[in-house]
Amino acid sequence: MPAANGTLQPVIPEVRGKRVLVYSLGIEGRDLARWLLAHEAHVTISDTRSNEALAAAGATVPDGVERMVSGQPLLDPAGYDLVAVSQSVLRYNPALVRARELGIPVTSQMRLFLQLCPGRTIGITGSSGKSTTTALVGAMAREAGIDSAVGGNIGEAMLTRLPELRPETTVILEISHTQLQYTDRSPNIAAITNVTPNHLDQFSWDEYVGLKRNILAFQSRDDAAILNADDHTSRAIMPAVRGRLVRTSLKAEPEGEGAWIEDGAVLVRAGGRPATVVAVADIRLRGTHNLANVTMACAIGSQAGFSVEAMARAIRGFTGVAHRLEIVGRAAGALWVNDSIATSPERAIAGLRAFTEPVVLLMGGRDKNLDLDGLRELARTRCRAVVCFGESGGLFHSAMREAVTDCTLVTTLEEAVAAASARVQPGDAVLLSPAGTSFDAYPNFEARGEAFRQLVRALPGFVPEVSP
Repeated sequence: MPAANGTLQPVIPEVRGKRVLVYSLGIEGRDLARWLLAHEAHVTISDTRSNEALAAAGATVPDGVERMVSGQPLLDPAGYDLVAVSQSVLRYNPALVRARELGIPVTSQMRLFLQLCPGRTIGITGSSGKSTTTALVGAMAREAGIDSAVGGNIGEAMLTRLPELRPETTVILEISHTQLQYTDRSPNIAAITNVTPNHLDQFSWDEYVGLKRNILAFQSRDDAAILNADDHTSRAIMPAVRGRLVRTSLKAEPEGEGAWIEDGAVLVRAGGRPATVVAVADIRLRGTHNLANVTMACAIGSQAGFSVEAMARAIRGFTGVAHRLEIVGRAAGALWVNDSIATSPERAIAGLRAFTEPVVLLMGGRDKNLDLDGLRELARTRCRAVVCFGESGGLFHSAMREAVTDCTLVTTLEEAVAAASARVQPGDAVLLSPAGTSFDAYPNFEARGEAFRQLVRALPGFVPEVSP
């Protein structure tokens, strides 16, 4: 339907007067509730967390919600017209199984947004690197001077932003595997950074790969799918691509359109000759994994039509995002680094490889049933000491003490920082790269990272330092 400014508005699903049950009072649940209320639905919210846990997470009930039920299993959906679910509620949850048995439609924030977004969408998923890649593509869009918005799993509520989006807006979305449980649309440009073992405490390996692949499932021939040719599982996904296949690589120039590293520079090709974007020496992010992220962002930017000049300016000015190899500062002559986003052993491995300095590694939290062998072997040569903490601290300690002589077990993150400060030597790097989730003690990895920042800043002689 034409709006007052002449632009076409998306068709809004009919929810007026409907009884809608929203599962979870997280960021997505609150966004869903506000959108539903704005469209005159009758909203009930159900969350298994206690009132105290919700308050600690800053989860407040939006005005207009008719009923909020917390601290018990998710409400039975019988009698409701629609279930709207946050990504934290997995599709095999008994409440969702029950909804499907009753024939009650189930939707989600990301499903609704992809249905209703009036502009072009860029979606980025992957086992690691998706937040950094998303943020960098957003920086490229700003440098290119285009109308753009960044959100999704990176933490920005999107449904309530729909009124400000126009057909010419490019929306850049970080999309998690759990958000892909419920989608029935694909982004116009869809990228998978990599697919490696992760979240095996929630899904089987085949289920996890299938969810990542779902970002491509609804593309048309006019859309672009960007995959990492260096990643074994991503290569296996390539035959399923419906749109234009675009490849990235750090090892060799890929076939067709894509981005790669050659002679110390990042190059792209999109419908023509190769073009140099930036010298590798100008990239301010540590680690080979971040070089892969930059290359992926360049492939995405080239498909989106960003100029190489705009992409280069963004890369040269980009120092990363919070909680991803974020330099907090120096204390006791050592560099203290917050990598709280590293919730799997693979991410902790990438963090360790980013440093040539001896590392005091802080690892802990909640285990995800992932193999620790690779991290243990790398720690053998890279770590001066390892400090294990949290719910799975004992498990991590048992695995790591075989490889690192100075391996200690404590209970809390506060004790881990104190133990690290007692072991550190000038020239070391102290790296919080936990290899486990935060959910044993914190509502999310951001809260854990912020707690680490505060503990480090309180150390004697602390001096802040700007990222390189």
